[in-house]
Amino acid sequence: MEDTQEHFMDQEECNNSNKPSSSPYNSPFRSTRLHIQRSNVCSRAYFVVVMVFFHVYILNVIALLLYVHYNNGPGDLVSRDGASSVSVSDSESALTHPAPTSVELQDEDYSQSFSLPRLEGIRVGYVQQVSLLPDKTHEMKTLSLKPLLFEIPGFLSEEECRVVVQLAQLKGLMESQTPAPSQGQEDSNQPLLSLSTEEIFSLLDLNQDGLLQKYEIVSHSHSRDGTWLSPDSLRQILAGLETCPTGVLTLEDFRQVYNMSKGPGKQRSGKLWSRFKQRSKHTWLYQGLGSHHVLQTLRNRVISLTRLPSALVELSEPLQVIRYEHRDFSNAHHDSSPPHSETTCSHTRLAGNTSALAEVSCRYVTVLFYLNSVEDGGETTFPVADNRTYEEQALVQDGVDLTDTQETCGRGNLRIKPTAGTALLWYNHLSDGRGWMGELDEYSLHGDCPVRRGVKWVANSWVNVDPDHQMQAHYQRLVAQRNQAKSGMDEHYKPLSHSDLHQDL
Repeated sequence: MEDTQEHFMDQEECNNSNKPSSSPYNSPFRSTRLHIQRSNVCSRAYFVVVMVFFHVYILNVIALLLYVHYNNGPGDLVSRDGASSVSVSDSESALTHPAPTSVELQDEDYSQSFSLPRLEGIRVGYVQQVSLLPDKTHEMKTLSLKPLLFEIPGFLSEEECRVVVQLAQLKGLMESQTPAPSQGQEDSNQPLLSLSTEEIFSLLDLNQDGLLQKYEIVSHSHSRDGTWLSPDSLRQILAGLETCPTGVLTLEDFRQVYNMSKGPGKQRSGKLWSRFKQRSKHTWLYQGLGSHHVLQTLRNRVISLTRLPSALVELSEPLQVIRYEHRDFSNAHHDSSPPHSETTCSHTRLAGNTSALAEVSCRYVTVLFYLNSVEDGGETTFPVADNRTYEEQALVQDGVDLTDTQETCGRGNLRIKPTAGTALLWYNHLSDGRGWMGELDEYSLHGDCPVRRGVKWVANSWVNVDPDHQMQAHYQRLVAQRNQAKSGMDEHYKPLSHSDLHQDL
């Protein structure tokens, strides 16, 4: 019996030993271990997939950037970034060209800012120091605020004055285009040409059909010297034509319009335009590359004095040298012209594609040099400098015309005696409030008193600026392109030097 029980107990232990353990300690441990292993396998697989996709995405982005870079080029990327930070006008004016010249670089520099620096007058009599030469400081004195006028003694040396006069004599001087009538001739208040209304109508009527069309009026835009029809009269005639219902002017219509254009206040009083007179001789001296070193030095000194972009000064008019002999003079006048939509500046006319009624001088700054000291007379007069108000009608009082320097030079508000080496600087235009050239400063009216004893030599350096800054920038780009093309042609057809020819042989 005992043997039987022992046998069963041994058999049960044997069976239990063959079965997996189901103890509370082992069972939970094994199940938990198997669950953790499966989770790690899923996490690792998910991580590998994500990393593969991430690397593929990064590689695609890098490939796309390389594709854009090598197809468009770094220059395009820079220009696109820059275009987002500038205005349309700035981006148009800042266009670059291959191998730009120094003139073109100056064009880009100033056209982006569209700013014309102006000197400060502070007050009449104020003296400020200006550095124009490496080893010398000049004093600049404010002579008036209306116009803004400065005097710089010692701007030129005696040697420089002598060289400029000699160069002008070698070039040859010509008579002024508007000489004054000599004594015994008709009164100077009479126009140079006397034409009837019918004759003017006939001159304007190109096809002689008895009707005046708009294109016929515009075609006479070159009549800007005031000898028979001024730009102001042309504007009045054009305005009358535009108000006519038929769009044309008959002789009777033209007579009414033309008579109105000659009325008071319609033609700059007839004094400052069609009756301006002067008696002198003058010539023009080129100041660019290849000119005398004194002329180039003066131009660079003007750049330093005015603080204007060098491209403006370099592309302006040549230096005008004038000789006033005994009793020579010039009536009071403006160096520049008021801006009008119907006119175009003479120096930028080639850059414009539109027709204008007249070409006018656009001179932002005048720098006048006295090349010698005059014994008696020859003063530069500013009749209305620092007046409280300016009215053209007020220039004629009690039959006395302040613009007639022959008779009333001594009555001007400001007169400067010519002294060798002294320079005068004045602004012919006001600022437009945005840093560019604005309206004509009517107080810049000036003239030259008659020379009573001796000879007077002066030189005028004008800085030409178009009131339309985009037109000015366009003009400078055209000049830069032309100079670049010319330099390329010169390089292409450059003659062989002696050494090159010897090597070829």
